[in-house]
Amino acid sequence: MGNLSNITTIILSGYIDIGNIKYLCFIVLILLFVAIIVANQLIIGIICKEKSLHEPMYFFLCSLSVNELYGCIALIPSLLSNMLLSKIPEVSLTLCHAQIFALYTYGSVEFCNLAIMSYDRYVAICYSLEYHRIMSPARTVTLIALGWSISIIKFSITLSVNVQLKLCGNVLDKVWCDNYMLVKLACSDTTANNISGIIGTTVTIVAPLALILFSYAKIFRVCLKSTREKTQKALSTCTPHLISLLNYSVGCSFEIIQSRFDKVSMPPVLRVILSIYFLMCPPLINPIMYGMRLSKIKTALKKCIYTRNHIKPVSQ
Repeated sequence: MGNLSNITTIILSGYIDIGNIKYLCFIVLILLFVAIIVANQLIIGIICKEKSLHEPMYFFLCSLSVNELYGCIALIPSLLSNMLLSKIPEVSLTLCHAQIFALYTYGSVEFCNLAIMSYDRYVAICYSLEYHRIMSPARTVTLIALGWSISIIKFSITLSVNVQLKLCGNVLDKVWCDNYMLVKLACSDTTANNISGIIGTTVTIVAPLALILFSYAKIFRVCLKSTREKTQKALSTCTPHLISLLNYSVGCSFEIIQSRFDKVSMPPVLRVILSIYFLMCPPLINPIMYGMRLSKIKTALKKCIYTRNHIKPVSQ
């Protein structure tokens, strides 16, 4: 037992042998990685450059894109490197903890950003005349900073408790390092870790979910009392956010079900796809969807492309 508790590496056994198809998967993954980087950087760049987009709604979207770049970079490079290994990938425990921190803070910040965006839509629809007073620049920055700082501080506390655990095994049936499954490998008492996890889950899920439900309950109440035209306009501004929220929630549900319920049987390939769904699909879908649905972003993008295409080289 003493030797087992001195574990310094973690084996990720979630990778399956797919033969030469892994090279095709590697190329597809690289293309997805590039698409995520380009799409999110484009959203961030346009919002920062165009003064017409310097509004709370677009700053929250910018924060969402920054977080999705953060989560993408924490996951995909490790997937790419591990995919090419002929043997089962083995990573150091320190790197495993670092990836856990990055991916879990990504998940928490993502949900906080979506909650803040729902509150922003609530203020814009229910208090349209007072919107700029309520969502002042100072409050906008404060909300973004709170979402990031609470997520980072909260999981830093959880991880600081978990790194003290002595492990009796080092095999994770995942393609990325998972905090819950790593705690399950502990041969020491995990009571403090379970309490920390429950508190962290409450802060991560319950608080943002309460804000989201409150915001949309108020929005739908206003829509029921408004004209059809105003209702359609209100719902159209909420549609991208609702799609983002649903997409992320479904992905998280997949991950929670397969991680917490070991007896759920499914094909290994499907298990891998579902385990990375919430880490890859939102960062790819969100910037594309917001870019297509929000008219101001489309206009700014067309303006940027038009300006670039019509810049004449300076004659020498």
